[in-house]
Amino acid sequence: MPNRRPGPPFHMTEMIAAEPHVARRILDRLGGGGGSATRLAGAIRDSANEGRPMVVTGCGTSEHGALGIVEILRDAMRTAGLPGPGPISAQAFEAALDPQEGGLLIAVSHEGATGATNRAMAAARDTGATVALVTVSDRSPGARSADIVLATGELDASWCHTVGYLSPLIAATAVADALNDRRGNPGAIEALLASGLTSAGEATAVAQALAGRARLLVTASGADRPAGRELTLKIEEAAWIPTAYRDLETLLHGHLPAGDGSTGLVLILTDRAARTARVARARQALAAVAAIGIRAAAIVSAGVAADLPLAATPAGRIVVAEAPTIPAPMAALLGSAIPLQLLTERIARVRGTDPDPIRRDDPRYLAAAEAAEG
Repeated sequence: MPNRRPGPPFHMTEMIAAEPHVARRILDRLGGGGGSATRLAGAIRDSANEGRPMVVTGCGTSEHGALGIVEILRDAMRTAGLPGPGPISAQAFEAALDPQEGGLLIAVSHEGATGATNRAMAAARDTGATVALVTVSDRSPGARSADIVLATGELDASWCHTVGYLSPLIAATAVADALNDRRGNPGAIEALLASGLTSAGEATAVAQALAGRARLLVTASGADRPAGRELTLKIEEAAWIPTAYRDLETLLHGHLPAGDGSTGLVLILTDRAARTARVARARQALAAVAAIGIRAAAIVSAGVAADLPLAATPAGRIVVAEAPTIPAPMAALLGSAIPLQLLTERIARVRGTDPDPIRRDDPRYLAAAEAAEG
């Protein structure tokens, strides 16, 4: 368990601050020809050309990293001209119970010790699938079941994982570059992540507006959906506010009756794809929540911010750089990663909670964790 600190900077705070450099180190480790990213790119090409299934799986934050990998690799496969729809995501418990028939399984496990994920890997191997694992080390327990290991070499010091979310996204970036035989642009990625650190003031203002809400909603669309799910989990882990995720369209179909003036909402909208339609629907959603007193905030790209009236986000907004030289899903997921983590950490500060042990320093919640693992 992380050692208890009386206040910020938390371990989580320091992990967030290190992430631009962490990303550069991971790209340096995985980039270049002949490495594990190149081997995984080859396995993806083979599965696509032979029409075999491709599944990406994980649990918790790693599941959200897996969802992000799907977005990045689908886009990279289209750019490379590969056939088929690309990979799909599956939660690890479900993937273990209903394994794919052959093909390729890409598992994500920060420390390689998640039981459900390791069982999903074993089940896929039993059907003849090639198994890849994105994890901290090729000596992790899960690595024994993998044909290909993308070792990130970066371990979170906090149990409220931030590096654990970013690392698989960066690994997918290296694989996407290998799929398209491109050198990639580590400097642009590092700069995009570093720009997220400049949003600390905006994150603090949004946190002050939302921290007192009885419950929160998070909504997103397109490639922003993994980030929306990750923000939901992070707020619950770090700040202990009941929080629910809804896709942008789903938000408006039967869920608002549970909201009122004690509810807050965070919209994430940074994806460049189909932006006009997404922004138009987001404006309608923000108008709807305002009508019943839900206080809204947003994490949006600079282009989206220009099209959303400031009055539509009275709880404030965090503006993300556009990064036009980076593929759209990659730019959205990497651009929103640090802002959503900063917002979480700042909400924890306002509420006086310690995000690092995810409440397992309380005997009741430690007992709950032990019961779940027993």
